[in-house]
Amino acid sequence: MKQVVSELIEDYNRLHGVEATARVIEIKDDSTVIVEFKGTFCYTCGVKDWIEDLAYLALSRGIDAKLVDYMEPDSENALDNTRIGVFKFNNIGKISRVQDEVFDHE
Repeated sequence: MKQVVSELIEDYNRLHGVEATARVIEIKDDSTVIVEFKGTFCYTCGVKDWIEDLAYLALSRGIDAKLVDYMEPDSENALDNTRIGVFKFNNIGKISRVQDEVFDHE
C-alpha cells in the first residue's frame, strides 16, 4: 500500500506542484490515508477540489478512492495554506498485491 500511495503523491505533486503539494501524514490501516496539502491553490476553483484531485488520480488508476474528511485551518489561522484530507482506498490492498507479484516475477 505504501508504494502505491507514494506513487500517487509523487504524481499529484508533479501535476499540481506549482499551486499545491501533498505529503502523507499517516497511513492508519489497510485503507485510510491522511494527507497534508499545502500551497496557494486556485481559490476560484475551490480548495476542496484540489484535495479531491488525489482521489480522482487514484480512480484513473483503477483504485477505488474517496475523500471522506476534509479539514481547513480555524479562523485564527485563516492565512495558513494547509489543508488535511482523509482518504479511503477500498481496493488498494488488491492493487498492491498485484504490483508485488509483478515485481517478484521480474
